[in-house]
Amino acid sequence: MAGEKQAASEETVTLNLLKKKMDDFAKERGWEKYHSPRNLLLALVGEVGELSEIFQWKGEVPKGLPDWKEEEKIHLGEELSDVLLYLVRLSDICGIDLGVAALRKIELNALKYPVPTSNDDSNGADD
Repeated sequence: MAGEKQAASEETVTLNLLKKKMDDFAKERGWEKYHSPRNLLLALVGEVGELSEIFQWKGEVPKGLPDWKEEEKIHLGEELSDVLLYLVRLSDICGIDLGVAALRKIELNALKYPVPTSNDDSNGADD
């Protein structure tokens, strides 16, 4: 197991690598017929629900999760990964380049929420 973790951490992870691995995974199992946009979206929503359960009764959690047990962090990583993998698969099936779309969205957000000037300490993000 430690060897697998080491090997995975040495590989550069890109959206394209995840897309390819998810596509291969589905093809190898004959699951492509089930990977419609609707089905993937519903699976993604389910995984977001599982992710939400982890935080449900914890209140505000400090950055870095200093008070969490290692098992809790591992579980969080698994649920975050489920969300990411379904999102990557959904974008692939829909023909959306998720990296390009994300960069475009950041640019749009920069226009919508410009850096405040010295006279303006609020940019509307908390409104």
